[in-house]
Amino acid sequence: MLTVDFDRFPVGPADRVLDVGCGGGRHSYTMLRKGADVVALDYSMSEVETVMATFRIMHEAGETPYDTHAIAVRGDAYNLPFPDESFDVIVAAEVLEHLHDDARAFAELYRVLKPGGRIAVTVPRWFPERVCWALSDAYHQVEGGHVRIYKRAQVLRRLRGQKLRPYAMHHAHALHSPYWWLKCALGIENDQAAPVRLYHKLLVWDIVKGPKLTRVSEALLNPVLGKSLVVYAVKSA
Repeated sequence: MLTVDFDRFPVGPADRVLDVGCGGGRHSYTMLRKGADVVALDYSMSEVETVMATFRIMHEAGETPYDTHAIAVRGDAYNLPFPDESFDVIVAAEVLEHLHDDARAFAELYRVLKPGGRIAVTVPRWFPERVCWALSDAYHQVEGGHVRIYKRAQVLRRLRGQKLRPYAMHHAHALHSPYWWLKCALGIENDQAAPVRLYHKLLVWDIVKGPKLTRVSEALLNPVLGKSLVVYAVKSA
């Protein structure tokens, strides 16, 4: 399940890409398949090990162009372990809401991005996130949980404050908002509650099959219920 739309944010051969807070690696794998050289960074060592193992499997299975390179490294967004202006493209998907000092993280993203480079930032959207916080303290009051709810203006202000010029934005994952509302209402750990379990099956079916009905429905609902805000920006040359 991708949050970044690579039709609007093209990545390809010759791009050196950093995926900050890569998690399970969903965006890293897609960018590697497109021919980019990928560095996937996460604070969790278990995530880093999983992503690195998957990179190896992808290469061995011939799923990636032969001349691409990919590595997963442990690090944190406050002190990115790279020289200035190292990357053509950066993806920071669903990570900034976890960071207490997001201004420092935005400064680091700016530092390692090349002039003229592009960045995609995604965060939980204000309205769906506000509902989750209202329904459940356990949703966000956990170790490593969300520490803020972003409004669009806050994200744009952070980007512009680092001379990163936003040029496009959209919302994504409208079908996921009701799922998280159900989980928050019925117990964030209660995956066996019938409504949660049935809705999860629907989401898995949608991700695997991609039927036209749900794809069109989500596209129509995204402006209203999209779970994520996605902003694309470029660093001044």
